[in-house]
Amino acid sequence: MVNLKHQPIYNEVHINGSVTLSGTAILDNINLTIKAGQWTALLGQSGSGKSTLLRLIAGLDTGADFTGSITCSPQVNLSGNVSYMAQDDLLLDWANVLQNVCLGARLRGQGSDEIKARRIIQKVGLKQHAHKRPQSLSGGQRQRVALARTLMEQKSIILLDEPFSALDARTRTDMQDLAAEQFKERTVILVTHDPGEAVRLCQSIYLLQDCSINSINALSPPFPKSINDKAMFALQSALMTQIRQSERADI
Repeated sequence: MVNLKHQPIYNEVHINGSVTLSGTAILDNINLTIKAGQWTALLGQSGSGKSTLLRLIAGLDTGADFTGSITCSPQVNLSGNVSYMAQDDLLLDWANVLQNVCLGARLRGQGSDEIKARRIIQKVGLKQHAHKRPQSLSGGQRQRVALARTLMEQKSIILLDEPFSALDARTRTDMQDLAAEQFKERTVILVTHDPGEAVRLCQSIYLLQDCSINSINALSPPFPKSINDKAMFALQSALMTQIRQSERADI
C-alpha cells in the first residue's frame, strides 16, 4: 500500500505589514503568526484580503502593494516550501487527470510517481476519470483534481483558497476528511467563506475585517470535528452571527 502521508515538517509563518490597493488600505499594520503543524482558517467578506494574503505567502502577484515582511521559522525559502491551491482549478486543458495531478514534478523536471498519483486519484473518487481531460469533467470533479495535485506535493506549508467550494455536501465532507488526514502535520492556511468548515477543520481561526485581523477562539483538538459535534454547531452559529454583524456595519 502507498502511504500518502509525509514526514512532518514544522514551519511557522510570520506576516508583518500593510496591504493597499490603489491607495486604499486592505490590511493595516497586521502582525500575524501562523502556527506550525496545524490548520489555520482565514474568514471574512470578499475583498477583506484573505486571498491576497495567500498569494503574498506564495510569492505570487496580487495586484496590491505590500509593505512589510513575510518570514518563516525555522528559516527556509518560502517559494520552495509552499503548495498553493487557488480558487480556480488551473488545470491544463490539453492534459488528462493523471497528467494534471503529476504536473508539479514535471515542471520541476523530475520523474513523477504514477503509482502514488493513481492512489491519490482513487482517494478523491476519480479513478474512472484518470484518462479524461478537464473539459469533460464537472466543476466539482475539476476541483478534486486540483486537490489531488496539491496532495501530491511534499511541501511544509499548504495554502488552500476555498478548496471545497464547488463540491456537494457529502463530497465536501469526504474531501475535508481526506485533506485533514493527509495534511495533519503540515502548516495549512485555509481561506473559506464557510464558518462551519473553519470550525470543523481549524485549530486557529482569524476574521479579517476593518483592515485588521482578529483571532477567534477555536475548539480544542482533535480535528476534524464530527459533523454531529454540538460544540462545533454552537461555535459555527456564534461565528456566523459575528460575521453578519460586521458585514451589516459595512453597508
